[in-house]
Amino acid sequence: MTEPFWQRKTLEQMTPSEWESLCDGCAKCCLHKLEDEDTGDVYYTDVHCRYLNTDNCQCTVYEQRQQKVPHCVWLTPEQAHEFFWLPDTCAYRLLAEGKPLPSWHPLITGDANSVHQADVSLLGKGVSETQVNEQDWEDHIIWKA
Repeated sequence: MTEPFWQRKTLEQMTPSEWESLCDGCAKCCLHKLEDEDTGDVYYTDVHCRYLNTDNCQCTVYEQRQQKVPHCVWLTPEQAHEFFWLPDTCAYRLLAEGKPLPSWHPLITGDANSVHQADVSLLGKGVSETQVNEQDWEDHIIWKA
């Protein structure tokens, strides 16, 4: 049996559809992050983008996200060395670091809901940026990257 594409290809060798399929749908990348200017440390808040639907962890404007949110990060294989700020469960970061996908990842389970069943997604969690003033985001820090 042939190894799955994520085990036999580098991130740069993947097709666009293979690359997109690495996303587990956790939506943690939609959380706002704060960077300490002195140390460069990155902190995640529980404040998410206004366009995140926490009922399904989907972006409501995915195809137009760059126009609606100019600072929305568009991950590419060329940036893999910069993925340290992504959650330590993120397939993009894991593969860039030479680590395996977690057992609950949809590519492993064949079930898009496995990320939610493993309770590693934002399903039903967080608070919209429309409800919290940006100067109060420090009060919403939930972990350090």
